[in-house]
Amino acid sequence: DYISIVGSSTVYPFTTTVAEQFGKGGKFKTPKVESTGTGGGIKLFCNGVGPQHPDVVNASRRMNANEFATCKKNGVSAVVEVRVGYDGLTISESKRGTSFPLTRKQVYLALAKQIPDPANPTTLINNPYQTWKDVDKSLPAVKIEVLGPPPTSGTRDSFHELYMEAGCRTYPWINNLRSMDEKRFKRICHTIREDGAYVEAGENDNLIVQKLEANPKAVGIFGFSFLEENMDKLKGIPMDGVAPTYQTVSDFSYPGARPLYIYLKAAHLKAIKGMKEFALEFSNAWGPDGYLKKKGMVIAPDDVRAANAEIAKTMKPLDPSVLN
Repeated sequence: DYISIVGSSTVYPFTTTVAEQFGKGGKFKTPKVESTGTGGGIKLFCNGVGPQHPDVVNASRRMNANEFATCKKNGVSAVVEVRVGYDGLTISESKRGTSFPLTRKQVYLALAKQIPDPANPTTLINNPYQTWKDVDKSLPAVKIEVLGPPPTSGTRDSFHELYMEAGCRTYPWINNLRSMDEKRFKRICHTIREDGAYVEAGENDNLIVQKLEANPKAVGIFGFSFLEENMDKLKGIPMDGVAPTYQTVSDFSYPGARPLYIYLKAAHLKAIKGMKEFALEFSNAWGPDGYLKKKGMVIAPDDVRAANAEIAKTMKPLDPSVLN
């Protein structure tokens, strides 16, 4: 008699707001929303059909082909994908921080477990860099300390793709591996160092905000909505010359811009009251005048919103051939 939702900590505040509004009508119970991280949420969602399994999963990245295959194997054969808006994956710091712009190549060199040897760029060495100045002489002599999400998080997946891969691919020989040996390419580009430079701060983005306040020399990885919500305490670090703002995220000129999704289990549509109506409530809230913009969501373009409102209305299942 109520909708069960799991998934992304980035999408969580938006879904919670929609769930509260949805429950106010009196026709349906307020959905139960849990923040489990995108990867963990999709795993729970794909575990099977029935009241013990979630009905909806929030995701700060698109479901991938392997996850869909797991869904299908467990009887979750039809999944409805709705893109609900955009977010920017930022690297931010305390307002009392050092204030230095970064490039995605510098981020990769600071955080990868192995990096190309500066003396022989086609050979990999264990990451020796301790300060940002070690990475690039133009950067300050501040210890590398980056607070970020754990492997179960969609934000971590997005960080690998939008930052680490982009920096990694500036080396032509590594870029060539992408088509020749994808496993090795991902191992080089996605493996984060484990010597304390990167600190897993859990799924709670508010906790990262608190830690940045306490330690102005550290930087943190989280969604633009959390930066916007905490502008009195934090500032976004410009990336490849572009500062994270509402405009740069919405027009995708900011390198960390990314789409946000909800996935609904088609097999539960008849048994669980209000799933379609919940998706329609989302579509009523995500426009330029909707209440999600006030919560910090970056509004998707008109054509994207129209296409996804139609999916919410018809509950047309996702074609898995579009997944990577």
